[in-house]
Amino acid sequence: MVGLIASGAAVAKAKHATKPIAEAKQAAPALTKAKQTINIAYLTQEQAAPAALSNLDPFIKDKGVIGAELGIADNNTTGEFTGQQYALKKFIVPLSGNVADTFTKEIANKFQWLVLNLPDGQINPLADLPAAQAMLVFDVASSDDSLRNSGCRRNVLHLLPSRAMRADALAQYMMKKRWTKWFLVIGAAPEDRLYAEAIKRAAKRFGIEIVAEKTWEHTFDARRTVQSDVAVFTQVDDYDVLVVADEQGQFGEYLDYRTWNPRPVIGTQGLIATAWHPTHEQWGATQIQNRFKDTAGRWMTEPDYAAYLAVRAIGEAATRTAASDLKPIKDYLLGPAFALQGYKGNPLSFRSWDGQLRQPVLLAAPRSMVGVAPIEGFLHPKTELDTLGFDQPDTQCKWEQK
Repeated sequence: MVGLIASGAAVAKAKHATKPIAEAKQAAPALTKAKQTINIAYLTQEQAAPAALSNLDPFIKDKGVIGAELGIADNNTTGEFTGQQYALKKFIVPLSGNVADTFTKEIANKFQWLVLNLPDGQINPLADLPAAQAMLVFDVASSDDSLRNSGCRRNVLHLLPSRAMRADALAQYMMKKRWTKWFLVIGAAPEDRLYAEAIKRAAKRFGIEIVAEKTWEHTFDARRTVQSDVAVFTQVDDYDVLVVADEQGQFGEYLDYRTWNPRPVIGTQGLIATAWHPTHEQWGATQIQNRFKDTAGRWMTEPDYAAYLAVRAIGEAATRTAASDLKPIKDYLLGPAFALQGYKGNPLSFRSWDGQLRQPVLLAAPRSMVGVAPIEGFLHPKTELDTLGFDQPDTQCKWEQK
């Protein structure tokens, strides 16, 4: 969809997202009143460590939770002026444990806000439980497009960019560079197929040609050379970039510098589209990067960032509404006035039609920031952020049927 941006509304929203704490103090209820207490549950399950291709990337067990704790600290800083207090209760289910049992026994009827860090297939079964209907669930782990479309739920908000948003971000940058002939390499895992579907959708949407498509079926040992395997595999018609769909990281890292023709690699490896990255330093990001690293002893990951935003979103809405109950806060979160500072330039907000957090998407190489989407020149009648992913006319999410 092409058009002009409503610049006045965008500027007003940006100002609204960055109002100082002093203004919150001015609008706050009298401090003589009892503080409102907002309790937030954080639910995750231990995951088995995947096979590592390199010792340079150790398995991180606590992705997400430290970001949520940092969000609580920021909320309570503002809460000193607004008469509100925030608390986080963490529930970490053992690898062999039952998530639904933990939810039913420990969380149901005790919390209104749930930050959920679980794999795609566990989100809707939990969100559909009767007790979850009186809660707002913040999904901080999934990028699955179906959860934002036909599988959407009225009580679930999604904090990470969807696969469609990531693919569109890459496509916009490729259009800017005029690299419009793609060679698509797809892994064997089901999620690789889903990522490939998003890539194909983006290619069609932006007029990019996929000149070749192959499925990676080699099973080589990282201890021996892969020069010959990759070189032979990549002998196809001429292309501008190789797009790899390998979400588990089984082979994608081996493609760069080993292709038959000298071409850049993008997708799940090489140049990636991500919500957050260690090299991001603009718009105050250095501050939150350093604060997180001082606390965690490691860099912030996507789930950490998403969990931070989830908790901060609750805090921002509670501050603006001076409320602690579900309905006024949820209505504000999904309304046009909500705007959240996310250290990525534009204020963040939720799409009312599918619960997706609209946000800029970072384009990053392993050691450098390359760009931020939406790319300049891609316009939208309401907000440029809606050039990424499923816009309202395209959505398959029907709230009235949920």
